[in-house]
Amino acid sequence: MIQDSPGTPRPSRPAQNLDREESQLWRWILLFMVVLAAGFAVLAWERLEALPYHLGPMAVGVLVLSVLLAVYAYGRRQEVVQLKLLLQDLQQHVGAAPSEEQLDQLNELIARSQRNFKELIDSFEDAACAVSLDGTLRTVNKSVSELAGLPYTSIVGQRFFDLVEEPTRETVEAGLVRFVEKRHWTGTVRVRFKNNSRPFYFDCVLNAIVKGGEVVGASVLGRDVTGQHEKELRFTELFETLQEGAYFSTPEGRLLDANPALVRVLGYATKEELLALDASQLNVDPAQQPVLGRAEADGGGVRTREITLRKQDGTSATFLESSRAVWDAKGKLIRYQGTLVDVTERRKLERQLLQQEEFRRNLLEGFPDLILVVDLQERYTFVSSRVRDLLGYESDDLLGKKISAMEDHSPELAALYHDVASGNRSFGSAEYSARHRDGSWRTMRASASKLVDADATLAGVIVSVRDITTERKLEQQIVQSERLAAMGAMIGGVAHELNNPLTSILGVSELLQDSQTTDAARKQIGILQQQARRAAEIVHNLTYFATPPTPGKTPVNMADIVERTLNLHSYSLRKNSITVDFLREPNQPFVKADPHQLMQVFLNLILNAEQAIRETRDRGTLRIRLGNSGEAVWASFQDDGPGIPADVLASIFDPFYTTKRPGRGTGLGLSICKSVMKEHNGTIEAANAPGGGAVFTVTLRAASPVN
Repeated sequence: MIQDSPGTPRPSRPAQNLDREESQLWRWILLFMVVLAAGFAVLAWERLEALPYHLGPMAVGVLVLSVLLAVYAYGRRQEVVQLKLLLQDLQQHVGAAPSEEQLDQLNELIARSQRNFKELIDSFEDAACAVSLDGTLRTVNKSVSELAGLPYTSIVGQRFFDLVEEPTRETVEAGLVRFVEKRHWTGTVRVRFKNNSRPFYFDCVLNAIVKGGEVVGASVLGRDVTGQHEKELRFTELFETLQEGAYFSTPEGRLLDANPALVRVLGYATKEELLALDASQLNVDPAQQPVLGRAEADGGGVRTREITLRKQDGTSATFLESSRAVWDAKGKLIRYQGTLVDVTERRKLERQLLQQEEFRRNLLEGFPDLILVVDLQERYTFVSSRVRDLLGYESDDLLGKKISAMEDHSPELAALYHDVASGNRSFGSAEYSARHRDGSWRTMRASASKLVDADATLAGVIVSVRDITTERKLEQQIVQSERLAAMGAMIGGVAHELNNPLTSILGVSELLQDSQTTDAARKQIGILQQQARRAAEIVHNLTYFATPPTPGKTPVNMADIVERTLNLHSYSLRKNSITVDFLREPNQPFVKADPHQLMQVFLNLILNAEQAIRETRDRGTLRIRLGNSGEAVWASFQDDGPGIPADVLASIFDPFYTTKRPGRGTGLGLSICKSVMKEHNGTIEAANAPGGGAVFTVTLRAASPVN
């Protein structure tokens, strides 16, 4: 127990109690520091995470540093207790020289304390140092030595401004007064050492070192964020130099930031002017919800769409927007980021191109000819919709197919294509026969020319096709009419020349018959008269057909007209082995008709029956029946040919419609028959007979016979 010297006032409490209370006070202080650091980390975490520079780890660093400092301070407290005990021992021997053992213990404690402190701060990955207010470095850790490129002994005691070029003395002194007042500072500092031109960036925490109630220095802890800062700098440069508009916005659609490209494209002078706008002011219609905003149900994923925004001058522009959401560490949606590409001009050009394409399509669709484009591989690359009217096909039925691969393709069309595609001709035309999808044949005229691209290189052949079936049939009809007219004139002359000798033969035969006395001679002369009268009747029918009477409807007997027509065509029927089964009822009512036109109708029906029979067999039968219903008289013509296909039955009376191959018919016969019957207020109908073959029925109203 150490005795107090005389005159020395005794303490109110024993020294051991004071030491215990001091230790307890230190423990409470250290515990308070740790709790304070933990509270700071919790409160500052959310705000730091929301910053774009990712300062969230700083709160964790402060907490870790506080714990380490508390551990270190507790250890140093134990060393101080030992020093105090040693000093107390020395005080008991005041006036006596300390022993060598006591001095060794004191030196060892001091060295161990310095060594432990150095090891502590060297264990920090972040840069740590202590500096006086005049800028003298009191201690630094290993990280500072490595950054400065100098050993520890060369740094300690040096002035801070002798080692770095940034920050400058003026910058530090400008903030020194505020630091002394607040005794704490945090922020990002740009540091450039004199022996290293590369700048470094540190997130720093400065705490004041207080002695005797006055600030004498500062402890500095800095985390190297140079790499992160460079990334953010590159991002900022990219953000500022993008040609597309880029933005950050709140979930409600209010702009938080915008790059110069977006400011420029929206027509504003400064970014501040754009960011000051209300969210709905960018809408074309301000009454609508903000365009850049999203609903609460939106998941926040990537969204790509076209939007319309209102520019500063009041006009609107179309943008292609692509945006996504950004969340904080707790999963809370904090903002949206996206790009806006002005596609107003592009959409305008697309509309113009669409209008031009629509005009071209309408022009081609309205063109009377079929337009075909064939590439150099003989494939159809374009087929106008006129193909539906001309050939019954759809455009897609021909696209991509070769000319030679098409069913019923025309050699003339293929030859025309090859002539133009090979360069033999720049322009050419050809006529050919094409089969319609319904089986009928059409006559086409094709005109072909070269198709070149923008470089004037041959890219294919363009062909226009026109249906000239009607023209060719009209031409054939005209030629046929001219032939019939010439034949009529010839028949009239022949009939006139035959009438004279036939009249003489009949007259002489009658005289001879009267003068003959034997039955055999009279019989032979009777046969001569019969054949002469038959020849005279044929000549009469030819004369009637070649030079018809003046047009006009008169009461006629339909059976007589049918019989006269059969007599006129009897030779052809016998030659083709066609038997005529003709039955007529007696006392048929007369009809009012033009006998010549009626004969033409009956002749067409007989010719059609003859041709139908010849297509399927060597011989056949034509059944002709006449009857009446009191008010009308009808005549039916039934052959035993193949009949009429059901799909063409409704079209056989159409002009120029025929199922015969080219050159076998004009398609006008039945159309003329229908026109004649319509003019006579009658009808003509076609049907298939139950036993096979076709049946044509002609019906006319009955007329009173001439007395």
